Amino acid sequence: MQAAHLIALNQLNVTEVPEPRPGAGEVVVTVRAAALNHRDLWIKLGQYAGIKYPAQLGSDGAGVVSVIGSGVDATWLGREVVINPSFDWGASEYAQGPAFTILGLPRSGTLAQQITVPVVQLAAKPAHLSWVESAALPLAGLTAYRALFARAQLRAGEKILITGIGGGVALFALQLAVAHGAEVWVTSSSAEKIKRAVALGARGGFDYTRDGWAAQVIEQMPSGAFDVIVDSAGGPGFEQLIDLAAPGARIVFFGATRGNPPGLPMRKVFWRNVSVLGTTMGSPTDWQAMMGFVARHRIAPVVCNVFPLQHVGEAFDLMEQGGQFGKIVITL
Repeated sequence: MQAAHLIALNQLNVTEVPEPRPGAGEVVVTVRAAALNHRDLWIKLGQYAGIKYPAQLGSDGAGVVSVIGSGVDATWLGREVVINPSFDWGASEYAQGPAFTILGLPRSGTLAQQITVPVVQLAAKPAHLSWVESAALPLAGLTAYRALFARAQLRAGEKILITGIGGGVALFALQLAVAHGAEVWVTSSSAEKIKRAVALGARGGFDYTRDGWAAQVIEQMPSGAFDVIVDSAGGPGFEQLIDLAAPGARIVFFGATRGNPPGLPMRKVFWRNVSVLGTTMGSPTDWQAMMGFVARHRIAPVVCNVFPLQHVGEAFDLMEQGGQFGKIVITL
């Protein structure tokens, strides 16, 4: 079969490899589509811990169960499925355990015509989604769902600010929050991305590159600041998010692409009773809840570009350039 293998730093090749065989409790999924995440790019660029070569990347995928291992019910054969990329979460709903891993490193990922996964990682492909849309769902959808509901406890009618709209998790957070009945606002450096976010249900957006943008937001919104803020950047702009937090607000973040904030204004945090919450991926309970939510509300992931496996290098180049609005998907 064909697979995309990272053979050295920044060297990704599509090559022939042996077909996988399932172990006990595992299945082989013939992959119909896979999707990229920034995690894949960071691994390719050597900016991720625990990299070993060769590596078969890809955390997101959807396909058909084609082979079953011992102990797996025969009714799984032929099922159309989506793969949960969150492996071995552990017993606690509060945080992942020490055995937790993400599909695509160290385990071989979805950028291949076939992969083996434990059957417990599978969920039925949502009937309203195409293969491309289904592949775009898992990692970003799970991360966004846990951030909003398990961590921030978002309630209908609350005001939420989602920073850096355009990335996969941010867009899912927008779609999930709108479906839940929240009032959603976004930030971006692109007026076009804000416009597209409004088309997806956001009330409006703000250009975070403008000097004093946070103060202007407070002036423009007499009803006060935000009950929930979702961020993945951190860095110098994080203090402005504290200023935009309403009393009792929850700020939840799942990344730090701009690094650590230079200083946390502790007095503002404790005086307003603001909660600062970290989050990573999600538990099996979060996964099941997210899949059910997506099916009930018929949410379709935003996909910006689709490439065949032979052009996976171009897909990575596009992600590295940035500026995409939605997920980049690989078809197999």
